Parts: sequence; structure tokens; C-alpha cells
Amino acid sequence: MSLPSPFPLLKHAPVIPVVVIERLEDAVPLARALVEGGLPLIEVTLRTPVALEAIRAIASEVEGAILGAGTVTESAHVEASLEAGAAYLVSPGTTPAFAQALAKAPVPVLPGCATVSEAMALMALGFEVLKFFPAEAAGGVPFLKSIAGPLPQIRFCPTGGIGPANVESYLALPNVVAVGGSWVVPADAIRAGDFGKVRDLAKAASTLKRAAKLG
Repeated sequence: MSLPSPFPLLKHAPVIPVVVIERLEDAVPLARALVEGGLPLIEVTLRTPVALEAIRAIASEVEGAILGAGTVTESAHVEASLEAGAAYLVSPGTTPAFAQALAKAPVPVLPGCATVSEAMALMALGFEVLKFFPAEAAGGVPFLKSIAGPLPQIRFCPTGGIGPANVESYLALPNVVAVGGSWVVPADAIRAGDFGKVRDLAKAASTLKRAAKLG
């Protein structure tokens, strides 16, 4: 099965900011700061009541933003996210039934997995890049190194527990095409309206090098 490829999107940046938006008024200035800092791929998690409205606002008002919906856990989330303007979808985990639903989405999907068996099942459905979550808790860099040999065709976007101290170790792996992280969007900076700090953190993250070949 040929599914929409995430590689053209992932070429834009090595880091995908994982964003939790509590106040709708923060959505647009936060997204602008990330784009200005060089991280246009933005994953807005569906963890708050304003998440879908935030996606809609960013999609319509922030030029250059490539918006994804994260914490997508059911089919209804897929439809609502696409209607709001999401250009890609990210799930924390993937049941067999939900994987089938995600495979029908008209946009790229990063389905979540935490085990070799889950990764193989998703690969069999045609997914090219998987979200490895929760990365640090599920084995981190050693896990990804260990499966690169038997599963060389699978690429990952690890998320969970990744920050400045370990991000380069992940991006140095040939099977890691990008990482997801919240360190570039600290909650205290968002609450304080300090979007300059977000822009500076994004700028630093945008210069990170990755070993993986995209596509």
C-alpha cells in the first residue's frame, strides 16, 4: 500500500516541537516564533479543549507553518484534525484497528510504536516513518541502535524524554529522521508570553545535524 510520504515534510527541520496550547491566544504568536526560529513543523497535541481551534488559527494566520495534530488516538480525531487544517497526523500508539484507519488518511501519518512487533506491523501497512514513544522510557538510543540491523528499512521520529542533553545522540542514528520535543516550547515561557525565548530555542534546535538520509 502506498501511503502519503512524510519525508517531504521532515526535510524542513530536524526537530518537531510538541506543543500543548492551554490558551487560544497563545497559538498564533507561539507558532510565529517557531517558524521564525526555523522550526516550521509544529505538532499541536489534542490534549486541551482549545487544540483544534489552535490548529485552525495557526493554519489560517501563520505563513510557513506546517501544522500537525498530535495525540491522535481515535478515528474522530483524524476527521476533526483534517477539518481544522492539519497537514499531518501523529499518534502516541497504534492499535491494529486504528492503524487501518490511519492508513486511509489523505495526509502523512507518524503512527506511534514502542516495540519491534508494533513497528513491523506498521511497516507492513506501508508506513515509512514511525513515532517511537515514549522514547527514553522504551529503550532510547540503545533500542533504536539494536533494531537498525534487523529492520534497516524503518525510520523513526523518537519523542518522549528528549532534550538538549540527548538530542544529538538520537539524531546521530541513521534510522532517526527527526525528533519530537517540548524543550523548545517551555510551558513557563508560553505562560509568560516570552515568545522571544521560544524563537531562540527553536533557532538553536534548527541547526542540529542529523545522520539519516531522508527519502
